Amino acid sequence: MTTLTVWKFPTPFGADKGELRLKALRDQGAIVIHDAAVVVWRPEDKGPKVREFKHKRGHKALGGTFWGTLVGSVVLMPIAGAAIGAATGELLGKLRSSGIDDQFVSSLREHLTPGTSALFVLSSEADMDRVKNAFHDEDAELIWTDLSPEEAETLRRLASGEDG
Repeated sequence: MTTLTVWKFPTPFGADKGELRLKALRDQGAIVIHDAAVVVWRPEDKGPKVREFKHKRGHKALGGTFWGTLVGSVVLMPIAGAAIGAATGELLGKLRSSGIDDQFVSSLREHLTPGTSALFVLSSEADMDRVKNAFHDEDAELIWTDLSPEEAETLRRLASGEDG
């Protein structure tokens, strides 16, 4: 089963260390990474910065534009203007069909705040005990939603622009 996980870190630099740990887990065969993004929100910035995972191997990526749109929609929607809000509402409607529900979005809004960072990971075949242990000493908080194969495919289509 494909899983979208979000690891939230209490500092702007935690996700960078998390990225290295995730790479090590991948290399050890503890997780298959389909795509990932690092989100950093420094206290002095107006919003979070998103970059793609540096250590991907051969899997079809969702792309930085997708991750930026997802994070921007989740974090900025409450303060966006009407036109942006309508477009964001349409995106969030499409995301619901990919298994990303309102509770998941609300949880992200609560947790992604200035001074924090996060690691967004689309993965499968994870040994969750090994993954959780790898992040235990980083004060990372795990938020996740499981995606059915159909929901994961919907998410891939949406990210690639095939879904309108």
